[in-house]
Amino acid sequence: MTATQSEPTTVASWPPGLPRSLDYPELPVGSILRAAVRRWGDRTAFLDHDVELTFTEMGRRAHAVAGWLADHGIGRGDVVAVHIPNCRQYPPLYYGIMLAGATFSPTNPLLPAADLAAQLTDAGAKLLVTWDQVLPFVRSALAQTPVQTVVVTGEAHISDFAARLELGDGDVDLADLLAGDPTDRHLDAGIDVANDLAHLAYTGGTTGVSKGVELPHRNVVTNVLQSACWTSGSLPELDEHGDVTLRQVLGPEEMPTRLGEARLINLTPWFHAMGAIGYLNGMVMGGTRTVIHMRFDPVKYVEDMVKHEVTAIGGAPPIFVALLQVPAILEADLSHIRGVSSGAAPLPVTLIEKMSALMPNATIGEGYGLTEVTMQATGAPSFRSGVRKPGTVGVPVFDTEISIRPLGGGDPLPPGERGEVCIRGPQVMRGYAHRPEATAESIDADGWFHSGDVGILDEDGYLSIVDRTKDMLLYKGYNVFPRELEEILFGVPGVAGAAVVGRPDEEAGELPVAYVVRKGDDVGAALTAESVMTAVNGKVTPYKRLRDVVFIDAIPVSAAGKVLKRELAAKEREKVGG
Repeated sequence: MTATQSEPTTVASWPPGLPRSLDYPELPVGSILRAAVRRWGDRTAFLDHDVELTFTEMGRRAHAVAGWLADHGIGRGDVVAVHIPNCRQYPPLYYGIMLAGATFSPTNPLLPAADLAAQLTDAGAKLLVTWDQVLPFVRSALAQTPVQTVVVTGEAHISDFAARLELGDGDVDLADLLAGDPTDRHLDAGIDVANDLAHLAYTGGTTGVSKGVELPHRNVVTNVLQSACWTSGSLPELDEHGDVTLRQVLGPEEMPTRLGEARLINLTPWFHAMGAIGYLNGMVMGGTRTVIHMRFDPVKYVEDMVKHEVTAIGGAPPIFVALLQVPAILEADLSHIRGVSSGAAPLPVTLIEKMSALMPNATIGEGYGLTEVTMQATGAPSFRSGVRKPGTVGVPVFDTEISIRPLGGGDPLPPGERGEVCIRGPQVMRGYAHRPEATAESIDADGWFHSGDVGILDEDGYLSIVDRTKDMLLYKGYNVFPRELEEILFGVPGVAGAAVVGRPDEEAGELPVAYVVRKGDDVGAALTAESVMTAVNGKVTPYKRLRDVVFIDAIPVSAAGKVLKRELAAKEREKVGG
């Protein structure tokens, strides 16, 4: 048996009664909104600073945005860059872009000016939507870009879509777009779902240069359905108007949270793949009430978990680590939480155990994916009787194959062997924009996307992510995977956060060095480099041992929750004069 997995061998890994393959309608992304507006109507879709946005109003505002864009020459083939944080106006803006037939290109609001300019230029963005507080900064980045129109929004629009901003000549107030005619002009009727880009999404750049990922409408609709059907036990269905929605197949004994009843706090940025696909489109399709948190405030997050009796929480591991440091969480009644999902980075097993104790009714699982596969490739079983294996990211979702290949290339490896995670399925990107060589290096002739991640498939088809190939260290010719050391570090009393990188060394190549965040208690204060190394090094073979420990206040992470190891690695190079 080789480690290529499309049909898990463990029955309890697959939702009972659901097929291995789904029927994906050939529809544009705007169909998701149309069906949701009809189905969920005046229910609250989003709540931002206690200000509601119903599904009905979201639809009306999105059609208004689409009409304004069309009337100003923005349509098929045109790229609209969105440079704003999560907020109440984001969903109607996003769907307005989709309904106009244009391409959504999200940008991280924290990008340095040079990086923003490079991304806008690479994307060929014709229109930019930005935040009023950073407008002067943005102006400095626009001179050499193709951007022709700048639309501005800000916190004032959270409470009132009609609020007027103080803008200079030439800038457009988002209020003008939101106030337009809400008639559905079916501007997306001519979209070629297989070829017209819905998203031009840029990779996080945590390990190198950010690249534009081309995602046609078919990819986005497909992966939204793969994810939503997996997490809710549903099948795709067309409503009476031919738009795509869900039919929940699994009953309440397996899926206690029913469609239209979920309540969620979202912190995952919508400029990130997990945000746009899972926490925007997926939530809209499923009729979820989403409480928006623009910035992460652990205390406020815990308060809202209780206040809104959320049924699910999700995000990246650093979020959960911070939540567990809030004293109030120990006293909170979290029995209403039925699901916890993690992505963007591996979730330490010790963290899963701590969360399980606080959320006794929750299924806790990880998923795995990348921007290059639209968003999701694998997921832990979310139905109650499903087998969840801590430390794994679940099994391939519908119509998805995972293959483990040797790091240098070759035939699939047997179960239990480490190798590069390769993915094949309908959600794999079309390619990298303007980079045919990079595309050819990443997607082989048989359609397998080579992820650059190191993983293992077990006998039951569950995938474990060991590390990034780019994060792997080479110590005296031996491969050292930082992820293994980080798992041990998270189990050391007093350690709140940790990341392992390499320190250049002439004799050894790279020395494993741990960056550690102490917990804010007596146990954390008592930690020393020696005590941490002793705790870790006794559990690993000699070549994997830590050679140094550096204490820092916080592990640097991206807005999407991924550890920015390049920053830590740069510190180590500086120490040795490199």
